[in-house]
Amino acid sequence: MTPPRTLQDWLAHCDRLHPRAIDLTLDRVQRVRQRLGLAFACPVFTVAGTNGKGSTCAMLESILLQSGYKVGVYTSPHLVHFEERCRVNGTMVQGELLLPHFEAVEAARQGDTLTYFEFTMLAILRLFTQAGLDAVVLEVGLGGRFDAVNAIDTDCAIITSIDLDHTELLGPDRESIGREKAGILRAGRPAIVGDPMPPHSVIAHAESIGADLWRFGRDFNYSGDKQQWAWAGRARRYNGLAYPALRGANQLLNASGVLAALEAMRPRLPVTAQAVRNGLALVELPGRFQILPGEPTLVLDVAHNPHAVATLAENLDQMGFYPQTQVVFGAMKDKDIAAMLARLLPLVDTWHFTDLPTPRAASAQELSALYERALAARVADAAPLPAGATAYRHPNPGEALQRALEAADPGGRIVVFGSFFTVGGVLEKGLPQRAARHLG
Repeated sequence: MTPPRTLQDWLAHCDRLHPRAIDLTLDRVQRVRQRLGLAFACPVFTVAGTNGKGSTCAMLESILLQSGYKVGVYTSPHLVHFEERCRVNGTMVQGELLLPHFEAVEAARQGDTLTYFEFTMLAILRLFTQAGLDAVVLEVGLGGRFDAVNAIDTDCAIITSIDLDHTELLGPDRESIGREKAGILRAGRPAIVGDPMPPHSVIAHAESIGADLWRFGRDFNYSGDKQQWAWAGRARRYNGLAYPALRGANQLLNASGVLAALEAMRPRLPVTAQAVRNGLALVELPGRFQILPGEPTLVLDVAHNPHAVATLAENLDQMGFYPQTQVVFGAMKDKDIAAMLARLLPLVDTWHFTDLPTPRAASAQELSALYERALAARVADAAPLPAGATAYRHPNPGEALQRALEAADPGGRIVVFGSFFTVGGVLEKGLPQRAARHLG
């Protein structure tokens, strides 16, 4: 085999190493981590949960940067470019800077097989260990207990909302899933639980290992009106806060968990009230209820499970009246697609189902068939539907969006949602210019 020379070569190599895309064990990763000598002297935040992880990481990063700290952030998956997974000081790391770290992981494997996720994560963490960081923020990929990120001991664990997703791997109910996510907690260290109604398994595990448990509603909380909001923790309070730059109904809940984590870590990473205000005001995260200006309005959201889609529906409701709503949708086969369709069905006039470039995805034809069943069920229940509900099938997200734009009402909106492949597929091609008739 020709040794990999470019980032794309290395990613292709990582894709071939392990017979399975997901292998929820930690032994192999721990062995390679130890051979690499990966450890952090600075505080590490680890973020797990079903939804809200990306937003939580972004807000935490933004506030720490505004406080003058040098921060490394690892997230996954990426929307367009692999390098999105690795940020230092708020900037995506250039691919060529990762190459020596891929080489180091390869040398440290010594015959151990690693999945794509495990190999690439170790390479990014090795870069972080040499970057002179003041703080590291790590987003869990799947679950928590056996996720590769959990090979690193956290100084502060944050668990966001917990709901049903990846049930074939994590268990059939919230208690089972909560047990897996609670695996990131560490004895004697802060455990921030932002879910207002967490599974008992999370609380029980935190108490059994002696974690410093911070519960939403008990140790921290928020209040607000249409203009501003306030947050209160165990010993600190912030009043008159502007709403976070990230839009959506759940962002105050995510922000509350972030502020609790920062209060818990204050002895090691103090932040000012102004840094909190600036950080929340300036935070950016593509693909999370991202509203793009122009006509028609474009909304991008990586909601890909029923809980996230319910939040998306609530956010769409709060946007006000639009004479037409079109949707571009693609999703993985293992998701509860029927529940996602049912939740948005009353809000959508036209669906554009799309194929995605991965064998894990449901085809546009399969999505269309599920849509017809959902439509029939709603008709049978005599439930209202938007007038003239229609659906089309497309070979990729870019073509689906282009077709939606061609058929769009200037005052309407187009919602691109579902898998990261769906939103990323639109962004990868560059968002098509709005139809000329909408530009005056």
